[in-house]
Amino acid sequence: MQDPRFKVANREAIIGIVLVVVNFAIWYGFAYGLGSKDPSEYTYIASFPAWFFYSCIAGTIFMIVLIWITIKLFFKNIPFDDGREEQ
Repeated sequence: MQDPRFKVANREAIIGIVLVVVNFAIWYGFAYGLGSKDPSEYTYIASFPAWFFYSCIAGTIFMIVLIWITIKLFFKNIPFDDGREEQ
């Protein structure tokens, strides 16, 4: 019989991989989507080029909030020990 902690750990690992893919998609989409224009055509937000602001600053803040929500909703606190006393 497989330890039920492995099922939880595998699910949480998949969630972590999905979060990494979402983070990369956001970063890549804004960095290369908005940043592929000629630099003279850039728009600026808070003295940063828009592509940098959205991909690095806003994207990071968004991911921090998304990870916090994900941990609160989907992750479980499980014990590391297997319940048996070590001999």
